[in-house]
Amino acid sequence: MSGLFICFEGPEGAGKSTNLQYLAAALRSAGCEPLLTREPGGTPVAEEIRELLLRQHSEPMASDTELLLMFAARAQHVHRLIRPALARGQVVISDRFTDATYAYQGGGRGIDLQRIADLETWVQGSLRPDLVLLFDVPVDVGLARARARSTPDRFEQEQETFFRAVRDCYLQRAAADPQRYRVIDASGDLQQVQQALAPVVAEILERWHA
Repeated sequence: MSGLFICFEGPEGAGKSTNLQYLAAALRSAGCEPLLTREPGGTPVAEEIRELLLRQHSEPMASDTELLLMFAARAQHVHRLIRPALARGQVVISDRFTDATYAYQGGGRGIDLQRIADLETWVQGSLRPDLVLLFDVPVDVGLARARARSTPDRFEQEQETFFRAVRDCYLQRAAADPQRYRVIDASGDLQQVQQALAPVVAEILERWHA
């Protein structure tokens, strides 16, 4: 693969989506046209699975069902969108990827991380993000932002303890692989966060030109 695979990660209310658009615009201004996508979702089939995952159900969804649906959507996403784009040499930027599964289903739901790792290898093979931008924000700040912007989905209605476990898992993964992760303090205002992204933009362009 000759492309570059970048993922935006973080808990609720961290501002991933807004800053993804900012970074994409900065890349475009430098002549790099990235492919933007998201998880769960990214293709028509995967988007249908996303809807199933996010909406409320009269029947509680088992944690294993949730995990398998996440990877079912990811399998479609990887095979139909991400791998072909990387093979064409594109920069692919995804709003969430497998780190979110470790954080939400592993940290939040308590699913054994080795089970997630086994599914990761089965679905993705050797595919891993080249760069992960982790937008970190205190749980209370993030939840207040998320709940102010829209009606909470099935995940956003979880308790604060769930989101503390999600954040802890994200930070542990970043600390274990500092060469691949860039932790962005997302607790400040938008201008401060985007200033922190400036060296990341330069790094991506340098890799893209290499």
